Amino acid sequence: MSTPTNPTESIRQSRRVEQLVAGTATSDGAGVRLTRLLTQNLQRRLDPFLMLDAFGSDNPDDYISGFPDHPHRGFETVTYMIAGRMRHRDSAGHEGLLENGGVQWMTAGHGLIHSEIPEQEDGRMEGFQLWLNLPGKDKLCAPWYRDFPADQLPRYDLPGGITVTVIAGESRGVAGAVTRTATQPLYLDIHLPAGASFEHLLPAGHNAFVVVYRGAAEIAGQRVPEKQLAILDNDAAADGVRVSAWEDSRLLLIAGQPLDEPIAQYGPFVMNTEQEIYQAINDYRSGRLGVAEAR
Repeated sequence: MSTPTNPTESIRQSRRVEQLVAGTATSDGAGVRLTRLLTQNLQRRLDPFLMLDAFGSDNPDDYISGFPDHPHRGFETVTYMIAGRMRHRDSAGHEGLLENGGVQWMTAGHGLIHSEIPEQEDGRMEGFQLWLNLPGKDKLCAPWYRDFPADQLPRYDLPGGITVTVIAGESRGVAGAVTRTATQPLYLDIHLPAGASFEHLLPAGHNAFVVVYRGAAEIAGQRVPEKQLAILDNDAAADGVRVSAWEDSRLLLIAGQPLDEPIAQYGPFVMNTEQEIYQAINDYRSGRLGVAEAR
């Protein structure tokens, strides 16, 4: 458990909720059922974030087949496993087991093929996968991968029973598991007991959103129900966000520096131009993204 260097951080004015997004029920991989909270039509508004999927089920039929071999190029994936066990393997030689409370951070860079397969036959599988864009100059960088077990993620406590896990960025002087210079992502998992409030400073130019995945919360007088994405406005007068819990709640606070670059996407490839997408497809079809390791 980390000790915050500025535990009494406060803001002058909170951002407000610009829009509530219920998400779209869909399936991916080999039929994994999920809710896509951040869809392609929100990519410009929530730049540098490209996608956010929420998955959660007690029914093995909803997740058991997982995500067999598939390619990626040009961005990063951040998988937060709240409950369950998922095995990762990729063509760059990385392998890891993601378990309860752990985080998997993968930079696809110039491209790889990977799989994510559940290592459980029953029980609850729950979590989130976030896609974080890479700047054009880094889209063809070497792939990178890291697993962070729950006990290795930085955490701190605040009075009133508040607990904050710092997955990325910095919060109250506590550095997260991962930092990125270009996109400056902030990724917090916040546990708020009923009646508790949490404040966090946010740079004026950063796009930000909140997802309540347990309970219900309030932001600047707006109720934020469970399992919806609350886009925070970019009011220049606001210097952060204040969240209050109506009941015992857990929520994600995610923010980042926009890249303000063109976005060209074709499925698992995210580049800046259509020509770069054509190249990614050709590289994949010709085997230049690598061959996934046999299981």
